[in-house]
Amino acid sequence: MMLRGLMMDTPLLISAIIAHADIAHGDQHVVTRLPDDGIARASYRDVHRRARQLAGALDGLRLAEGDRVGSIAWNTQRHLELYFGVSGSGRVMHVINPRLPPEQLAFIINHAGDRALFIDPDFAAPVIALLPKLPSVESVVVMAERSQMPQSCPASFLCYEELIAACSPDFAWPTLDENAAAGLCYTSGTTANPKGVLYSHRSTVLHAMMMAQAGIGRLAENEIVLPVVPMFHVMAWGFPYACPMTGAGMVMPGRALDGDSLFALMDAENVTMAAGVPTIWAMLLATMRRHGRAPGALSRTLVGGAALPVAMIKAFEEFGVEVCQGWGMTETSPVGSLSTLKPAMRDWPRERRLAQKARQGRPVFGVELEIVGEDGRALAHDGAHHGALRIRGPWVCSAYFSADGGAGAADPAHAAGWFDTGDIATIDEHGYIGITDRSKDLIKSGGEWISSIQLENLAIAHPDIAQAAAIAVADEKWGERPLLVAVAAEGRRPDKRSILDHLSAGLARWQLPDDIVFVDALPIGATGKVLKAKLRERFAGSP
Repeated sequence: MMLRGLMMDTPLLISAIIAHADIAHGDQHVVTRLPDDGIARASYRDVHRRARQLAGALDGLRLAEGDRVGSIAWNTQRHLELYFGVSGSGRVMHVINPRLPPEQLAFIINHAGDRALFIDPDFAAPVIALLPKLPSVESVVVMAERSQMPQSCPASFLCYEELIAACSPDFAWPTLDENAAAGLCYTSGTTANPKGVLYSHRSTVLHAMMMAQAGIGRLAENEIVLPVVPMFHVMAWGFPYACPMTGAGMVMPGRALDGDSLFALMDAENVTMAAGVPTIWAMLLATMRRHGRAPGALSRTLVGGAALPVAMIKAFEEFGVEVCQGWGMTETSPVGSLSTLKPAMRDWPRERRLAQKARQGRPVFGVELEIVGEDGRALAHDGAHHGALRIRGPWVCSAYFSADGGAGAADPAHAAGWFDTGDIATIDEHGYIGITDRSKDLIKSGGEWISSIQLENLAIAHPDIAQAAAIAVADEKWGERPLLVAVAAEGRRPDKRSILDHLSAGLARWQLPDDIVFVDALPIGATGKVLKAKLRERFAGSP
């Protein structure tokens, strides 16, 4: 017979995070850069008060527990209030990527069944155009003062500041089931319709607690964090929850995400840590090189969303900024592993240490990872065997959200208690995973696999190349051959022979691209990733 522990059964709820921040870290600042480049400042105490006013306003809109509330907005204080006011009151926070094409926006809003939309003024025009195709949407709230609302807004659109001003801050957070749905985020849908991932209060709080750990996010009151990763992308990697939980200050960049704007904001607000995707950091590095220094207090950055080139790690380290690569997916909340080094590894020779940091890292506490062969059997963790990467844990989705509000039909990605990530990877003897490629991006030439990631990382290390993408093109003899599509570094005129010689130092002859094509820019998707499907379509006839 099991002997139960005698502990209180207190649910893990998102509302408890902001309530704790009010009590323990109430004076800590949340800074927002405004569209006119001005700065707005608030405290966690302010955010908690306004989130409770918002929760009362949602009652006034007659939104029931479990109803989905969509947001189309940048990283701002108001968006942060929405995170807590919506989920804390029992509704579901549905973050929507404004960079998606209109047909995908309409699909996910309808699939989610959003009853209300909260939008930044920037997005009034596209939302107005979409509204006739959004039958479930009953209310649209513009997140602004009355004077900032676009003139094009119909009279039915509500003003956020007026809406919450009419509500009392005495709203009492309800005691919810910790397994109740709290957040909804859709995958990018590059090959099919986007799929909804439905996070619970429990999964979100546990993920935030993991992110705050000393060996992972290392968040505390002495940190000022700038999440460049959008709040509409996998709940900004959990920072909107982990920062208030630990008392770390937050700096919200708004819509200005170019290198010069980010550098100036980091400098002015003494940002110590930032998080974003490699495409953003490439722009920031260009600005740092022009200034000859890193932004004032910046000491570390978390990079995710795409493979991190060794050249970028080197560049940041030369400016005294520590780089940590994270790996995860929308389906994993998203963090599954981080490339923090073990103490003994810090004494390794530089090139070996950099190569280890370029791997996708060790699993964080709470998740398990394994690689399996085509027969489904687990493969050795020796850094040599390549297999399909699978993950499981308390913040890994068990099924996709269906349009009727329940779990979707059985999906082959969710099998035998594991989620198949779609990545091909190795796991070395230290427990670090190395993503070889997405299964759909591997290049199979003459029966041998060529890693597009390895090819791209080597190419980006060449001083004449700013960005690169390797794709497979059809070949009559070998089935597929690699083509390298590249963007030249500013002021450089790359020579193909020089680049091929550079690649030869790290690749076998048969792994070299058959050609290198230079373009003005690579197609970038809504989450900052290169759209290889578009490149494959564009260069389908290349030799």
